[in-house]
Amino acid sequence: MLNPLAQELNDTLRGTVAGDLLSDLGTRIFFPRGIISQGGEAKQFGKVANATIGTTMIEGKPAALPSVKKFAPELTNAELVSYTPTAGNPDLRKKWKELMLKKNPGLAGKATSNPVVVPGLTAGISYLSDLFVDSNHPLLVANPSWDNYALVVETRRGAELHTFNMFANGGFDIDSFKKAMEEEAKSGSVRVLLNFPQNPSGYSPTNAEAKQIVQVVKSLAEKGTKIIIWDDDAYFGLNYEEDIYPQSLFAEFACLHENVLAVKVDGPTKEDFVWGFRCGFLTFAGKGISDEQYLALEKKLMGLIRSSVSCSSSPSQSISLHAFSEPKIEEEKKLFRDMLCARYKKVRAFVDTHKSSVLEALPFNSGYFMSFHTKCNAEELRLKILHEKQIGTISIDESTLRVAFSSVDEDKIDQVYSAIYAAAEEM
Repeated sequence: MLNPLAQELNDTLRGTVAGDLLSDLGTRIFFPRGIISQGGEAKQFGKVANATIGTTMIEGKPAALPSVKKFAPELTNAELVSYTPTAGNPDLRKKWKELMLKKNPGLAGKATSNPVVVPGLTAGISYLSDLFVDSNHPLLVANPSWDNYALVVETRRGAELHTFNMFANGGFDIDSFKKAMEEEAKSGSVRVLLNFPQNPSGYSPTNAEAKQIVQVVKSLAEKGTKIIIWDDDAYFGLNYEEDIYPQSLFAEFACLHENVLAVKVDGPTKEDFVWGFRCGFLTFAGKGISDEQYLALEKKLMGLIRSSVSCSSSPSQSISLHAFSEPKIEEEKKLFRDMLCARYKKVRAFVDTHKSSVLEALPFNSGYFMSFHTKCNAEELRLKILHEKQIGTISIDESTLRVAFSSVDEDKIDQVYSAIYAAAEEM
């Protein structure tokens, strides 16, 4: 029997694409009116004293050990050690939405939810799996793709991971994508994840390819298929060629059709070079979804957060909020992006001028990585490169070897790639 609070949220979402696509757990989950909810009320109305939250307070302020405080002297005690609300620091959520709209002008005039803070983009993917996939509802992803998708969806959620072929003729395989989407649509609904720039290939769609992708989704939606699209934008903005669609596809899907729910999974992790902050965001958008319905989705998401990590880390949220207001942050980020672009160009020049009977570079134009399709076993090749050449790479599957040029200094790129090609030929 459903909890009445879950039923209330389900009733609010009834008749929307979001409500139709909920998983078994997504249907059951709710945000309780327990300690966190009551503590929020006490914070607002408990003027004499607030005896709700398990925090040590001194004269109304959180206590912080001097041995802790000295490492972050510019943060207040509250910014450093307090709990943040379950959905995240409200000022940070507001700021991230402002930045999202600035980076994606195609969102102008389109309603979205407020971004909800999650403890990293991986957690965001996991929470979306909780909400929308189960043993009866698979997720469609590209092949090759990041191996953690399988761990989250198949192992953790007990759902199936279906795939489409990522590449054909030197670019995005739109025919495979269309065929796979149509096959999924036979069940009446589609759950699909798009990751651009992609991990492991480092590829983003061209402007023409982006249009084709959107058209496939729109065509199925117009025929009555309920579709949710997860836009995994972990490497957003790291584009190195001219003909790349410059925004997140979330901007296209946000108000595409009443049968399409879009979710943006993003954060400062890669965009702002703060990998260990574990601070990400989930933002929902769908044509015809009301503010009340967005809030219902938010509360279901808050239930998942509350029942797993309770809330995300305060210091990373506080530092991010302050950093986003620094006048030089964009200039500083450009220096890092230019450095990555220079490494990309060095790798591009190498693979374009070297031939191999074993390695074929998959299309790449953005992000942190590039990958090879291998005619030998990729894991065996990885071990050979590691132990004989002392160079680390990643075998994504038996025929895909990923190389993170983001972590290789420019002056070592020729040496690294020469060793990889040599080891492959020795196989």
